[in-house]
Amino acid sequence: MAIPGYDNKGALQQVNQLWSMLDDMSHNDPEAYRTFIERQIREGAEFHSPPEPHACIRTSVLGPKEDVLYINICGWKRVPAATSYSDPVPVCGGRMEKVTEEKERYSVVDVAFNPEVLETTEKEKHEKEQLHLLAVNFIQQQHNLSLSQRYKLTKDKIKGSIQDMKQRLMSPHTPESSANKPQSEPAPSLLQQISSLRLAETESNEDSSIQLSMEREKKPARSGLIEVISSTESDQSQPQQPRHHLTVCPDSSGSTRSLKLSVELPGVRSVSQCQLSISQDDILLEVEDIYYLHLPFPESVKEETCIATFSKKEQTLNVSVTVL
Repeated sequence: MAIPGYDNKGALQQVNQLWSMLDDMSHNDPEAYRTFIERQIREGAEFHSPPEPHACIRTSVLGPKEDVLYINICGWKRVPAATSYSDPVPVCGGRMEKVTEEKERYSVVDVAFNPEVLETTEKEKHEKEQLHLLAVNFIQQQHNLSLSQRYKLTKDKIKGSIQDMKQRLMSPHTPESSANKPQSEPAPSLLQQISSLRLAETESNEDSSIQLSMEREKKPARSGLIEVISSTESDQSQPQQPRHHLTVCPDSSGSTRSLKLSVELPGVRSVSQCQLSISQDDILLEVEDIYYLHLPFPESVKEETCIATFSKKEQTLNVSVTVL
């Protein structure tokens, strides 16, 4: 499987050099090797951690049809922090939903900032108000709406459920680089190229290991007040939750236990379609436009022990991870 615009042979040479370096490190300096691996796992877990609710504001849609709009503001480690005070504030938005309840009809949408940005603005009332207005203007621009600049901070940190907020933000979507004009996506990192190349080598096997990408995407600096990390098309069909089964199994000695997850993925014919990430508390599986599964674990796990295999014949993903 070739990566458009890249020298696959050159990338594989870099991969071999990287593996050779890590192999030497593991033999000559085991402590440095362990520290390096633990840091990669920790940073990967932080990057794939779900968004957390922070505040909710209520405003009004002025036209063409008036409506009540709730904007959930959340912290998400996947969104980069601003590199300096004068730089644009990175922001990520989810799809908008219309909700009809017994006493109220409204729309709800989610906006995510890096947790450090939210923590900094909490210290100053003026900066917090500016961040709220930034969220309002971002949604106005992204969804082509006319919104009132007057808003009210609700008593609850979130409108609706946390699970709905996570799914609106974490569902597969089409990334955009600017609020005004789509630009070319950043080049894949070396580790992303490694993952794609190794998947190409393993697709011929019945059971293939899924490569877990642990490297944080690097976004180029942009001008303007808002830096858009991603957006969701309002008319995009939503992925389905696949059938799955999670069990806790002791090993033969009974001294340790493992969580075993089996996920049925009809229609998936290649491991390269699967995007899998795991943390100590949950697991996220995405197959673009087809399946979405975000599952909290009943017990904390050692994410570095995760083993994932995909059976082409049965179209089933099997995941095993050791319980803490």
